[in-house]
Amino acid sequence: MKQKINLRLFLIALIAVVASTVAITFVYYELFSRQVRQDLKIHAELLGDAGIFETSSIDSDEFGKLSRLKNNNLRITWLDWDGNVLFDNDTEAAKLENHLNRPEVAEALANGVGESVRKSETFKLATFYYAEKLNNNTVLRVAMQVRTVSSLFITAAPVIFLIIIAVLAVCIVISRMLTKTILEPIEQMAENLDDHSRTTVIYSELKPFADKIRAQHEHILASAESRQDFTANVTHELKTPLTAISGYAELIENHMIDADQETHIAQQIRHNADRLLSMINDIIRLSELDHKEIPRNFGNVDLNEIAKECCDNLKIAADQTGIALDYKGEECFISADQTLIREMIENLVQNGIRYNHEDGHVWVEVNNENGHPTLVVRDDGIGIPKEKQARVFERFYRVDKGRSRDMGGTGLGLAIVKHIAEIHNADIKLNSILGEGTNIKVIF
Repeated sequence: MKQKINLRLFLIALIAVVASTVAITFVYYELFSRQVRQDLKIHAELLGDAGIFETSSIDSDEFGKLSRLKNNNLRITWLDWDGNVLFDNDTEAAKLENHLNRPEVAEALANGVGESVRKSETFKLATFYYAEKLNNNTVLRVAMQVRTVSSLFITAAPVIFLIIIAVLAVCIVISRMLTKTILEPIEQMAENLDDHSRTTVIYSELKPFADKIRAQHEHILASAESRQDFTANVTHELKTPLTAISGYAELIENHMIDADQETHIAQQIRHNADRLLSMINDIIRLSELDHKEIPRNFGNVDLNEIAKECCDNLKIAADQTGIALDYKGEECFISADQTLIREMIENLVQNGIRYNHEDGHVWVEVNNENGHPTLVVRDDGIGIPKEKQARVFERFYRVDKGRSRDMGGTGLGLAIVKHIAEIHNADIKLNSILGEGTNIKVIF
């Protein structure tokens, strides 16, 4: 990872240095070109105002002065209105061809002034021309040769290369320091995920990332522990009824029971088989609820109507155990899977009936609480100790294992309720007092 970061920082620095060098060169060359044009214009105006080219010819003194200007890289050419060369400080005028077709000359004759630039790729030179029409209808042209931008690049290449090497060397050192500084807290966190005190987050921007990684790590550990607990619990829970069934079957096989005990043993075998089947069904159901990709049949359903039907169906079972089951509610529509909601309500009501005392009471209510459809299942049963309330929604967790088995519970009912609530983005609130009862709210 460090090598990748260093390599990318190196490439970024290289691109930045090269691009900056190229851009600066072109910018300064453009500024230099403008200055050359301005200088040529000034030279032309000064020579024109000097009156040297107002006569039909140039005397020897003036000719000498103008010829010496060539040493300053300034070429002066004087043309008549037909483009014939009258004077040139670089070459004998008679040897020069007609200049009427030169762009700067034609433009000067037409508009008063003219400019052009001609480049020689062979000599890597650019010649800037400035022509000005004088009062006597002749044309004064001045020119100057400068290096092309490619020539400047070639000339400055060694210096540019050394600068790039120096800048890249500095960038490599800085990138290594930055990489080490950035990755140090991440490496600390990776080495000490379980010990928060030994991890120091240097940059505040990294804190959300560090918190996310730590939370994911804790979630993975919790999930692994939960799977281990589930495996241990399910093995134990499945083993108990199977052992009972196997024991009773062995007694029958060895003819070790009396005739009057056959009915009782058959009942025990059926009871344990039913318990085993119920547990397997609940495990399969939980597995189905765990798969988020399974399509759900969501629709607009009335929570009040479903809860009332569930209570009507369970009222007979409640009466048989001496538990009073009361329901009241109001119309509350939610977007939900009707089958899952029905299963959740039945599990909550059955728990209220199962973990209650004789002549106990279960109240079920549906209402709008602060604008949210809410299901409330309340009982005056045995209650849940405060220190165990946080775990009652775990799989196979039992507050009182002996009583739960006697009452026929599988230890998976509230886990199923929790999964169904999560599928519907609902919150569950539990309030229970030992010996006084339990109140569970599901808020949609």
